[in-house]
Amino acid sequence: MKVNPKNSPKDNLKDSPKVSAKGKKVNKAWLHDHINDPYVKLSQKEGYRARAAYKLKEIDETLGLIRPGDCVVDLGSTPGAWSQYVRRKLSPTGAAAGELNGRIIGLDMLPMEPIEGVTFILGDFREPEVLQKLEQALATDKGQVKVDLVISDMAPNLSGIESADAARIAHLVELAVEFAQNRMKPDGTLVVKLFHGSGYDELVKLFRATFKVVKPMKPKASRSNSSETFLVGKGLKKRAETVPELA
Repeated sequence: MKVNPKNSPKDNLKDSPKVSAKGKKVNKAWLHDHINDPYVKLSQKEGYRARAAYKLKEIDETLGLIRPGDCVVDLGSTPGAWSQYVRRKLSPTGAAAGELNGRIIGLDMLPMEPIEGVTFILGDFREPEVLQKLEQALATDKGQVKVDLVISDMAPNLSGIESADAARIAHLVELAVEFAQNRMKPDGTLVVKLFHGSGYDELVKLFRATFKVVKPMKPKASRSNSSETFLVGKGLKKRAETVPELA
């Protein structure tokens, strides 16, 4: 999705409600709440493209995920708020432009307006040509760079049919986990968005089978009436390890 440079409150599909099939009119109550949301106002003031930046900010500040010199891959990066936050964290001065101590690569099937210092790849990361572009972006004189942090704010278009939506959400989380297993350093970290409901426990089990440390988080910027939550997995386990049972 192309981003409105004026940071309109309607510009972010990830924070937007579903529209009706008939008139495609935005729910007025939601829009009123959105415009008056303190995180929306703060994102406009601080130059973020979406309030989602503050979700990653809280997760990062709580767990200390982003460090100078890191290589970060942002899956489902459009409109770019998470990449913007990472870019500022990897700046020696916290600036949105200028010197950058690290590497940021964003991937999405929707276009994203440029962010200084962020390499953006348009396409589906399951496709060979997109992965080839990623390999090129990770290449250095010393060979391929392994990723320190993978962040995924990917979310499917929800149908309202719980079983179908749960399967779509699970598929995106599984793709992010597989991506991390193939591209991330052994001590790296994966952050994914998911939703409480059908299939949630199975995704937690997948994380516990894949990572040494698993932390569920519900940032303050994630609306209280939303089932949205985040899972953080730190340190890859060897694939041969036994899948642990949920506590």
